[in-house]
Amino acid sequence: MKKLIVSASLAIAGLVAANSVFAQDRPSVGVAEFKNESGAAWWTGGVGWELSGMLSNELSSTGSFRVVERAKLENVLEEQNLAASGRVRSGTGASIGKLTGADYLVMGTVTSYEENTASTGGGISFKGISLGGKKSEAYIAVDVRVVNATTGEVDFSRTVEGRTSGGGVSVGVYRGGFGGSLASEKNTPAGKAIRAVLVEVTDYLSCVMVERNGCEADYAAKERKRRDSNKKGLKLD
Repeated sequence: MKKLIVSASLAIAGLVAANSVFAQDRPSVGVAEFKNESGAAWWTGGVGWELSGMLSNELSSTGSFRVVERAKLENVLEEQNLAASGRVRSGTGASIGKLTGADYLVMGTVTSYEENTASTGGGISFKGISLGGKKSEAYIAVDVRVVNATTGEVDFSRTVEGRTSGGGVSVGVYRGGFGGSLASEKNTPAGKAIRAVLVEVTDYLSCVMVERNGCEADYAAKERKRRDSNKKGLKLD
């Protein structure tokens, strides 16, 4: 009986130790306020931090990251002028990491948003009121950079895209919620595109920062496809 108790105790201790090591191995990230360089009509005051919070929740839900709370980030990032510059000044990275507990800072900039509603030829019209017969599509592009809080170097970067078509979401299932200024966009093409891009950002960061199991090649292929698609839309001499 004593041997059984000792064995059980050792097994529990080993499990606790393993979980402790796993927790320490998880990268600690802080998500800075999103910036906007698009003409998106839904972008209003406060949306940048709302998107930051939504991505933070999504990263936390994976169990692969330790996510620093906004309250620990905001004052430090403002002090380092990250809101304006979008980068860590030389020599200040270590202090940011020490003050916030973040190993990395995730920065997102919405660089493009497009929305289109077209008639599908169906639907019902009665006394000037039309129901159905329309197809809404939306596209959003976000430039993501992961800055090493110690060195100030950009360790990972990528342009991530989210699309909706016919009311569906093209990428994954977003597990968070909409609130604040974005609450009214919950069921709109914009809201669905935002969900899609947040899931894609989360999957990308999980791949390159945690899993590192060959999934990087898939994202490299996606990036080549995106760049080739953009080139086709340009007239180059």
